[in-house]
Amino acid sequence: MSEPAEELLAPPGTGPRQGWLTYELLGCARHGHHLLGRDTARIRPEDAMVVREYDGLRWHRCLRCDSWVPLPPPAAPSRERLPDLHEVDVPLRGRLLRDRYVLRLIALDRLLHFVVLTVLAVAVFAFARERQSLSAPFFRITDALQGALGGRTGRSGDGLLGEATKLFDARSSTLWLVGAVILAYGLLEGVEAIGLWLARRWAEYLTFVATAVLLVPECYELAHRVTVLKVLTLVINLAVVVYLLFAKRLFGIRGGERTSDTGWSAVERVLPGR
Repeated sequence: MSEPAEELLAPPGTGPRQGWLTYELLGCARHGHHLLGRDTARIRPEDAMVVREYDGLRWHRCLRCDSWVPLPPPAAPSRERLPDLHEVDVPLRGRLLRDRYVLRLIALDRLLHFVVLTVLAVAVFAFARERQSLSAPFFRITDALQGALGGRTGRSGDGLLGEATKLFDARSSTLWLVGAVILAYGLLEGVEAIGLWLARRWAEYLTFVATAVLLVPECYELAHRVTVLKVLTLVINLAVVVYLLFAKRLFGIRGGERTSDTGWSAVERVLPGR
């Protein structure tokens, strides 16, 4: 890449910068700049896109955030020249880096679901196993509380006590089946969390299908009773579905998965600048 001679009169990276808080800068804050040529004895003119020499210093271009970092030449270089560009792995940048952050945010949400559902499934299994021994003390305590408050004693079909009565009267096979369904769904959420954290394409499809299916019962529940938690859950799941479908281009939408934002083609589209 050739540049006008006057652009080489000042250190690179000293011109105005487009935006100060980007996903690339966040990545470099966590992992450090991705620089080439720090261990190289000789810098060639064709290396100017990623490293230049100016006034006794070497200016290295970060392959992630495009910042130019001045460093002294190495005292004991380990290689004669930079490797060929096709031999160097370029870190994620641009929209792909943004997608990585968003996917990991969704993965944390799925991880929370996994923990809550797993605990709930274990509680259902424990209740199914021990409910006979829990029944007598439970109703004895609730009778005492209701009597002290002036309410009716004995098993009642109303309110929270009525729901608890239904649980104690439910068949064991029903309770074990409910626990198994909750555990299976929790494991599904765990698989989604791992796949999304590792940015696997299959996890995007799995999350989209699983979340889209859940929208039906969520809308049904809202039609009968509206609560803040139900509305918030529906909004989050709708946002996940829309993001995966359009931003991640599932099922070939908007041309399918991005390939132009990776590798050296993404680096070359951004001029090194000054």
